[in-house]
Amino acid sequence: MKGYLPDSAFIPAHHMPAALIDLVQDQGIDTHRLFRHTGLFPDTLMRGEARLSPQDYLQLIHNARQLCPDPELPFRYGQRLFPGHYGAISALLGQAGNLQECLLGFEDYTALISPLIGMRITRSQDYLCVQWLDTCGAGSHWPFLVESAMAGLTSVTQWLSGRSLPWQFQFSYRCPPWPEQYQVHLGGPLHFESCMDAMLLPRGLVDIPWPGGAATGWNVARQQCHQQLQQLGFSHSLRQRLYRHLQKRVTAPPSLQEVAETLGTSPATLKRRLRQHDCHYQQLLDEVRLHQAILWLQFDGMTPEQVCRKLNFSDSTNFRRAFKRWSGLTPSACHKLLQALGE
Repeated sequence: MKGYLPDSAFIPAHHMPAALIDLVQDQGIDTHRLFRHTGLFPDTLMRGEARLSPQDYLQLIHNARQLCPDPELPFRYGQRLFPGHYGAISALLGQAGNLQECLLGFEDYTALISPLIGMRITRSQDYLCVQWLDTCGAGSHWPFLVESAMAGLTSVTQWLSGRSLPWQFQFSYRCPPWPEQYQVHLGGPLHFESCMDAMLLPRGLVDIPWPGGAATGWNVARQQCHQQLQQLGFSHSLRQRLYRHLQKRVTAPPSLQEVAETLGTSPATLKRRLRQHDCHYQQLLDEVRLHQAILWLQFDGMTPEQVCRKLNFSDSTNFRRAFKRWSGLTPSACHKLLQALGE
C-alpha cells in the first residue's frame, strides 16, 4: 500500500473533525469563520459528503485555536474523539477485549482513527510505551495533537477497562504556563522536555480482560477495517510508512536511493513528497535514531556507549555531536534525565 500525503482528501469531515467543530460551535463561534480556507461548507458537512485532507484538517485546528484560545480545548477535544461513531473502527475499539486489542486499532489503522498523529508501541520487561508520532507535518500544532491524543487514549481506556489506568506522560516540549490543565485532564506523573511524546503503563495491565470485550464482533470489525484500507489504498501516511521502514533498519540505515527503490519511486520524487510532509530524509532518519536511542536508554538499560555502538557510529565523539543535534542534550545528560524519570 502507498502512503497518504498531506493533500490526500480522504478524512470524513463528519467523523473526527466534526467533534472539534461541535466543540467550537458550543462556544457560539460562527461556522463560516471556523471553516475558512478548509474547503468545508455546512451543507456538504451535514450530508456526510465532505472529505478533508490532513492539511485541511490542520487548517481547521488552526482556525479553532485562533477562535477559541482555551488551553482546555485540546483535552476536551480528545475526550470526545474515541471510540466515536466512525463505523468499523469505532466498533473495533468499543469491543476490544483488552488494552492490546485497543491499541492495535490505533497502530494498524491510523488512516481511519487518527490520520494526523500515529502510534509506535514498545514493550519492555516492565512497561508498555505508547509513543506519538507526527504523520503529516503538524508544525506548531503538534502540542495540540499530542494533548488531544493523550486525553483521548486516557479517556477511552478508562471507559473500556472500567477503571482509571496509571498512565505516566512524557512530553518533548517545555512545560506550558498552564500545567494544571494537564493534571486535571490526564492525571498521572507528567514529565516535560523528555525528548519524546509518550505514555507509559506497567506491562502487566496490557492483557487484563476488559468487561465489554466481544471477540466475534471485534474480529468482524477488524476485517471491515482492513477492507476500508484496501479501498483507500493506504493505512499510514508516507512519512509514517518511511519512519517504520527506517525503524526496522535503524542499526544499518538504507540510503535515500535504496529507500526510493523500495517504495517504487525516484529519489527526486521521494524528496518532493517528503517536503509536502514538512520534512526531509535525513531529518526523519535522525528522528528514528533519537527515538530508538531513548528507548534503549530508558527501557533496555543500555549505556550511552552501548547505544553508540548499537547505532554503528564510528566513535563516541561523532555520536555525542549527533545526539546533541537531535535532542539538544548530550547522551549522558539524556541518560541521567531518563534514569530520573524512573525513580
